[in-house]
Amino acid sequence: MATRPPTGDPVQDAPQVEAVQHSAAGLPAVAHTLRVAQQQMGVRRTAQTLLKVNQKDGFDCPGCAWPEGDKRHTAEFCENGAKAVAEEATLRRVTPEFFATHPVADLATRSGYWLGQQGRITQPMYLPEGAERYEAVPWEHAFAIIAEELKALTSPDEALFYTSGRTSNEAAFLLQLFAREFGTNNLPDCSNMCHESSGSALTETIGIGKGSVSLEDLHHADLIIVAGQNPGTNHPRMLSALEQAKSAGAKIISVNPLPEAGLERFKNPQTPLGMIKGTTLTDLFLQIRLGGDQALFRLLNKMILETAGAVDETFVREHTHGYEEFAKTARTADWDTTLTATGLDRTAIEEALTMILASERTIVCWAMGLTQHKHAVPTIREVVNFLLLRGNIGRPGAGVCPVRGHSNVQGDRTMGIFERPPAAFLDALDKEFGITSPRHHGYDVVRSIQALRDGDAKVFFAMGGNFVAATPDTTVTEAAMRRARLTVHVSTKLNRSHTVTGTRALILPTLGRTDKDTQASGKQFVTVEDSMGMVHSSRGNLTPAGPHLLSEPAIVARLARAVLGTASATNWEEFEKDYGTIRDRISRVVPGFEDFNARVAVPGGFTLPHAPRDERRFPTTTGKANFTAAPVEYPELPEGRLLLQTLRSHDQYNTTIYGLDDRYRGIKGGRRIVMVNPADAEALGLTDGGYTDLVSEWKDGVERRAPGFRVVHYPTARGCAAAYYPETNVLVPLDATADTSNTPASKSVVVRFENTR
Repeated sequence: MATRPPTGDPVQDAPQVEAVQHSAAGLPAVAHTLRVAQQQMGVRRTAQTLLKVNQKDGFDCPGCAWPEGDKRHTAEFCENGAKAVAEEATLRRVTPEFFATHPVADLATRSGYWLGQQGRITQPMYLPEGAERYEAVPWEHAFAIIAEELKALTSPDEALFYTSGRTSNEAAFLLQLFAREFGTNNLPDCSNMCHESSGSALTETIGIGKGSVSLEDLHHADLIIVAGQNPGTNHPRMLSALEQAKSAGAKIISVNPLPEAGLERFKNPQTPLGMIKGTTLTDLFLQIRLGGDQALFRLLNKMILETAGAVDETFVREHTHGYEEFAKTARTADWDTTLTATGLDRTAIEEALTMILASERTIVCWAMGLTQHKHAVPTIREVVNFLLLRGNIGRPGAGVCPVRGHSNVQGDRTMGIFERPPAAFLDALDKEFGITSPRHHGYDVVRSIQALRDGDAKVFFAMGGNFVAATPDTTVTEAAMRRARLTVHVSTKLNRSHTVTGTRALILPTLGRTDKDTQASGKQFVTVEDSMGMVHSSRGNLTPAGPHLLSEPAIVARLARAVLGTASATNWEEFEKDYGTIRDRISRVVPGFEDFNARVAVPGGFTLPHAPRDERRFPTTTGKANFTAAPVEYPELPEGRLLLQTLRSHDQYNTTIYGLDDRYRGIKGGRRIVMVNPADAEALGLTDGGYTDLVSEWKDGVERRAPGFRVVHYPTARGCAAAYYPETNVLVPLDATADTSNTPASKSVVVRFENTR
């Protein structure tokens, strides 16, 4: 059958290398999408499923958080979105018989790709203390095990409740409510590892830790700067928005250490002409050195200040604070430092300035390339300075645009999944539910790993995700997880985290976005928030993978009742029966969700208020948008070393590996590769096609090694290299994090090369 998983685990360190591509999507993307979908789902199920992706009466894609417009194409999905759907809607099944055949020790030797290809988990599975295999258990027994461990803790803060960005608003709200009624703010989530730096910088400077633009703003911008982001692989539907902006006359500047096919030319598969001809997107490519973005924007700000009439003085006077100190600092920027930090030449920066000064409406988009550095927060603050100077926040067609990854990662934070919640949120929660939430800060992802390592945390509960593979310092993280008394993962499919367990472990199988969700009151839907603050419904249409699956809200509701018992006055059973009752309670706790049930019933949903965008009102400590001043930082590169960034291949989404190809970069059939500029490779003696070990260097002196990577000569920025995660997460020290946000600094790891052969 086409829907059978692969029998063997393919070799991943011997890829073929082909020519780099200079366009994205088009006919190859369509062909690949259909092939993968049919392999996982079969022909009939493929049509039944893909035609409902991102439709107003369908389900939200479990991939990225890019928004949909009001008018939607019949095929409102991209290649990677279709892969995400196919992986979830697969006909492959992981049954108790599978676990009987594969002990944990065997599963631990398998690649993430092989594990994910086995299919949907069908029953709750339990690994008792000292056992070699997971065994099936009833749900009641699973909840009793968790309750036993949680009740045995010395303090509620010995429990960790992790959340992945695919969790719905309803499930996220229930999980944080349960955790706080239990007594802890230990609610680490995937935001801690990606856009926490964005939230930290934006909250301080504009008062809201979210982007300020809508999809319509992108369509009407004069200039769009895409910095540290690869839309062609990570957010392919964004390319359609950039294409529409180009057709309206916008210019696009791409700032990236690697040339990316999607930002060069986009062949839109939704139109015949787009499929054949395509659209050139980038007008200016700034191939920046890793970590040089703050220096670039600082110099641009200096040049704006020195250009007569370039500053929007009325906006600055009426809506901002801290301008004089910022301007004094910005004027100290110099060319020599900037050229060293960025690796750019003067002509390119001056050309960028010309485009900036010609634009009345400018948007800056960014992703992990800006957020995962030690100086990530000052970098994003400098981006805000850049936009504030010319009044480009609170103006149509202008603003900040952090592009989120997981489909509801922003919604989870809005629902209270945060280890440092604002007092106003906790006050509203306590008033609504008659509880007393803890006020001390909880653990984020990095501090959660440290707590497990140090014995300060003993129970780990994950709502989705692949925590072990997603986090830094793999060896340390795995050892920390094994110190837990109990690890619990709410999952749809197998992943690496299920093989790195505490003394006891549970896998709780849950419904996916594509599955029908029927409870006592009838068919249910959930809601999500996209990357631009639009909240809308999601309804699955497929028969669930098995009769023993529970929805995420049901899992949390039953867990809460098992742990809290009659001491809780919250009617958890009501929440499981009817998700509308959850939304009623959200509407009285979370600002912007008033009359939630009625508003989300409107096809397409509703947009959350955003004071800087809607009113040019900035809810900061000063009551205005804050200019900031900070020293320029950039990574220093010792001789004989390179700066390594971890990144995705085109055949993966975060830690989910769909295949072993990276089509746009010309990599086929493997993942253990390191991309190095040919000139750097020659200087370091790295032969194209040869093999080497990557060894990271950090101030603690601990050797972190990723062995057996094939060298691929690639047109990266000089001094920089790139390799795929999670294979290179082992090189990222746990203590190498961004100041303020504590986000792992995965985009600027100093590495040397050993055992080159």
